Amino acid sequence: MSLQPDEKRYDTMRCRRCGRSGLLLPAVSLGLWQGFGGGDDIPGMKRMLFRAFDLGITHFDLANGYGSPPPGAAEANLGKVLESDLAAYRDELVISTKAGYGMWPGPYGDWGSRKYLLASLDQSLRRLKVDYVDIYYHHRPDPETPPEETAGALASAVKQGKALYVGISSYNPRETAVMAKILREMGTPCLIHQASYSMLKRRIEKDLLAVLEEEGMGCIAFSPLSQGLLTDRYLHGIPADSRAANPSGTLDKSRITEDVMERVRALQALAEKRGQTTAQTAIAWMLRLPVMTSVLVGASKVRQLEENAAAAQNLDFSAEELADIERLFPSD
Repeated sequence: MSLQPDEKRYDTMRCRRCGRSGLLLPAVSLGLWQGFGGGDDIPGMKRMLFRAFDLGITHFDLANGYGSPPPGAAEANLGKVLESDLAAYRDELVISTKAGYGMWPGPYGDWGSRKYLLASLDQSLRRLKVDYVDIYYHHRPDPETPPEETAGALASAVKQGKALYVGISSYNPRETAVMAKILREMGTPCLIHQASYSMLKRRIEKDLLAVLEEEGMGCIAFSPLSQGLLTDRYLHGIPADSRAANPSGTLDKSRITEDVMERVRALQALAEKRGQTTAQTAIAWMLRLPVMTSVLVGASKVRQLEENAAAAQNLDFSAEELADIERLFPSD
C-alpha cells in the first residue's frame, strides 16, 4: 500500500487557530492512544492514517506510553509509516507527543523532572524517526517537582529544536495559570491544554476554559465521545467487539446505565433532526466553543473516522437545541 494523497484534502476540513498563536489545527484530530500499539497490523494503521490525511486530518497525537505493551509502540509504529510513506509530507503534519506517566523503571522514568522529560523526548524522537515534534506536552501535573523545573524542561525542548511548541494536559485551572505564567516569562508560551471533555464530563467549563481564554491558550479535548458512550454503539446492548466487552478495555460496563442510554437516545433523535449522527452532534457541540481548537478522536474503523471528521461541517446550534442538550447533559 502506498500513499497517493487526495488533491482536495484541504477543501472540507475546517482549521482553527490555536489560542493566540500562528498555529492552525484541524477541527478534528486523530489520537493514536488505542489501535496503534503492539500488534503488527501496519497495513491497517496505514489505511487509517492515509484516510485521515485525505480528510484533512493533519494532526496525529501520541504519548510516550501509548500502544502498551510495549510502551512506545504507537510512536514506533507511526515512525515506520512516517519513514515509509509520509516523510515527504512531514511539513504538512502536526505530530504531538507527551510525557508524564511511568515509562521505565527507577526514579527517572515518571512525573515531571527535567531529566525525565528531556530523556523521554529523545526516546520519542528516535521511535518516531523525526528530528522534532510539533507539540510536546507535560502529560499531568507533578505534585513534587517545582513547576519551574518542569516548565524549564519544556522550554529547553523548544530551544534545542526538538519541539516547536509546548503544552500541558490534565492540569487544573490554578496549575494551568501558574505554568502559563512561568513559560511566558521563559519566552516559550504555553500553546495548548489537552483536557478530558464531553457532554458527560463538563467540569472544564467551570473555570479552566476561562483561564485558557485569558492566557491565549487553545484547548484540545480528549475522549469527546466518552469512550463510545456518546455514539449509537451501546444503545442495544454491549457488542462483543466493543471496548466495554473487553476485560482490559478502557470503558467500564458499569458506566452503561439505562439512565445514560435514555439520554443518548434522546440525543440521537436530536442529531437526526440536524442531519447528523449522535457522535457528530456530540463533537460539533464541543467545537461550537471558540476556545476549543480541536477534538481528538480515536477510531478502530475507517468509516468511524470519516463519520467523526464530517462533524465539523455543521457547528451551528439553535437556542432550542442547546437548551435540550443542557437538559439532557447538565453541566457538572
